[in-house]
Amino acid sequence: MNKFMERKDELTLLGNKHTEYKQDYAPEVLEAFMNKHPENDYWVRFNCPEFTSLCPITGQPDFAEIRISYLPDKKMVESKSLKLYLFSFRNHGDFHEDCVNIIMKDLIRLMDPKYIEVTGIFTPRGGISIYPYCNYGRPGTKYEELAEYRLRNHN
Repeated sequence: MNKFMERKDELTLLGNKHTEYKQDYAPEVLEAFMNKHPENDYWVRFNCPEFTSLCPITGQPDFAEIRISYLPDKKMVESKSLKLYLFSFRNHGDFHEDCVNIIMKDLIRLMDPKYIEVTGIFTPRGGISIYPYCNYGRPGTKYEELAEYRLRNHN
């Protein structure tokens, strides 16, 4: 079996001709595949400039760029499933700060990364921009120290 077929068995969304877009928060669409280089520390970064969610009070849309950076361990998130997952926030009502924390926690559950950070760069509404940031480093490791350092020095 070639390497593409090995990975294809792990993934159900990639290459699927009929893509179903969930209309509300759907963490179950996230899929992971095995990292071929878990012994290496390296960054994986996603920029998602078309994120939308709803204000939980007014129901008005909020627009943002979501930036996700992580150091993978054994598993990595598949990008199409991440796209569908982020789309599922479109009709979901949560505050900006909740959205970035939910995204981070769902990705931690999926991949158990060495380190991860999520930033939301939300467009202004009412003349105020909000840029929530959260991160996580695996406890008891140098990645926990990295998380503490990056949080302390975040601007």
